[in-house]
Amino acid sequence: MMTTFPEQVSTEAVLTAFIYLVAAVAVILVVLGLGLIDMGLVRRRNVLDTWVQKITAAMIGGASLMLGGYAIWQWQFNQAFGVPNPLFQALQDWWIGGHVTDTPAALLDPKVTPEADVLQIFLIFFITFAMATMALIHTGVVERVKPLPLYVMSFVIGAVLSPLVGYLCWGSVSPLTNRGVHDFDGIFPLYIFAGTWVLVMAWRIGPRLGVFRPHSSGARPVPHHLGFVGAGVLLITFAIPFIAIGSGNLIVGQGFFGISFTESGLGLTIENVFAGLFGGALMGSLIAYRRRGPTWALLGPLTGLVICGTLFDIGNPVKCLLLGLAGPLVGLGTAALLRRLQIDEPKVVPLALGPGIVGALATGFIEWGTRTGGYPGLTGDYALGHATITPWWQLVGVLAAMATAGIPCLVLCLIFEKAGGLRVDETTELVGLDVAHWGMSNFGDDLEPPTIADATSANGRNPAPAEEPQGTA
Repeated sequence: MMTTFPEQVSTEAVLTAFIYLVAAVAVILVVLGLGLIDMGLVRRRNVLDTWVQKITAAMIGGASLMLGGYAIWQWQFNQAFGVPNPLFQALQDWWIGGHVTDTPAALLDPKVTPEADVLQIFLIFFITFAMATMALIHTGVVERVKPLPLYVMSFVIGAVLSPLVGYLCWGSVSPLTNRGVHDFDGIFPLYIFAGTWVLVMAWRIGPRLGVFRPHSSGARPVPHHLGFVGAGVLLITFAIPFIAIGSGNLIVGQGFFGISFTESGLGLTIENVFAGLFGGALMGSLIAYRRRGPTWALLGPLTGLVICGTLFDIGNPVKCLLLGLAGPLVGLGTAALLRRLQIDEPKVVPLALGPGIVGALATGFIEWGTRTGGYPGLTGDYALGHATITPWWQLVGVLAAMATAGIPCLVLCLIFEKAGGLRVDETTELVGLDVAHWGMSNFGDDLEPPTIADATSANGRNPAPAEEPQGTA
């Protein structure tokens, strides 16, 4: 009989692993929420293809991370514990066929792999984060991106780039955390990374037809149903508190700490989450009523969550409420800058990149001098709390995340532009991706669905087919 280690599957160990499992599954709700938001904001003739692209990109991102991306994040711990050939050993242990990945926790020696079940569930948490990253990136280029470039990018991001930002900026012994960079809710590897990728990609792919100047066909972006946006926001709001639990270290008998072992508390962290949420919601509603634009009332809460994401574990409700109030203002300013630059991206960059950067830098000032980094029981360069949070190290973390996203994105965009293009052709965009790609239409039975011939006629300066009715929008 094989040697077993019952402490690996004790009641406390299983309970802790289950809590992290709930956090991992909650990230899937973010993907669903983003899908609902996009469903509400795209033209009705693109709804089906939007769901297909988003789900496929998310699945490719998650599967590619499972191949070996998690090992890149585990690399930091092998370095801290002095494991020989730390990256190679991490790959041996944590690729999809690795020794730790495919062995039951009860058969793993806790002296070598402590809390094996938790680490295996944390692999799933990383997989779902890669899925959310790709869902967010797709949100920034809906209705015009070709599937192949998106899916190739999904693979590269999940396999290498997203875990690389996690290795640099997220974890208690990561290279930049050890110098003072602080993150909690994945602001660097998710929001800043995805926002930068979308910024570059939206610049290269160009605006949708009719966004900044009238198109000869009369085509323009038309929201399908704004009610779905509200449903998506509430779903994401429901998921975030559970994700926050997975973004920290829950140690039975000792308490809850930030991912970089900052002093924190589970109850306080959840209070901070809701304070940031309410701040974004209140300011978003104020902007919505003053500008007669309901979108800010619907999406404002998300900016509050993003701008406070680095502060949730070390802040307090007052700080998070005040910083959350700034979320929609930063988003509004970012959106105005994008319009001035003629970049068609009204969602991800204003809601994720702008607030993510400002929140990360603000945390550097608000919590200047707070201890972070290290690992319990280690000394020297990896001693617990040996680093301190500073604004300039927060800036270094922001620049590192943006460079890791922006440079590869630009290279891939240029390659695809030479190899056939990033964007669907104008005829396909006019007729709608559902008909062009799947031969299906979301028009009612009493309406004649558009055809390729209709779009070609419209593109030739003849009257375009009428846009779908907006009575439900």
